[in-house]
Amino acid sequence: MRSLVVFESMWGNTEKVARAVAGGLEGGGPVLVLEVSSVKPHDLEGIGLLLVGGPTHAFSMSRKTTRDDAVNRGAPWTSTQIGIRDWLDGLPEAQVPVATFDTRVEKTKHLPGSAAKKAAKKVRRHHAGRVVATESFWVDDYEGPLLDGELERATEWGRSLLGIVVPAAH
Repeated sequence: MRSLVVFESMWGNTEKVARAVAGGLEGGGPVLVLEVSSVKPHDLEGIGLLLVGGPTHAFSMSRKTTRDDAVNRGAPWTSTQIGIRDWLDGLPEAQVPVATFDTRVEKTKHLPGSAAKKAAKKVRRHHAGRVVATESFWVDDYEGPLLDGELERATEWGRSLLGIVVPAAH
């Protein structure tokens, strides 16, 4: 089974999680990890699992304005034109299993709003896949860093996905 991990990251925390999740998928087949602005249509061909992750901005997926705000606050990320919200809007209908994840500030743990849950809702609404899991990973503050143990938890979550995704027969 070939897996594709698509991420959006402003401070680098979500990218670290994406790569840790991909590490957990190793052994289940090839895994390609791509920043959202670099995904090409052919990258989606023949995948058995799609993972989509981004930071939670203003209790949801980022928007151009929230990405610009992050850059204005010092985020090193400069690709502000497209985020997972925009990318998901362009996905074709599919039945591929999809897992979504996000990074969230730990002190807002009990507040509503999650980029992972909003992304899953968008996948369902656009019939772009079959959502099999969502997960949040915690950062200390807006810029991070990730809390201790979160990368290990991300790797384990990736491994767990291998157990719930049954590759489609070709």
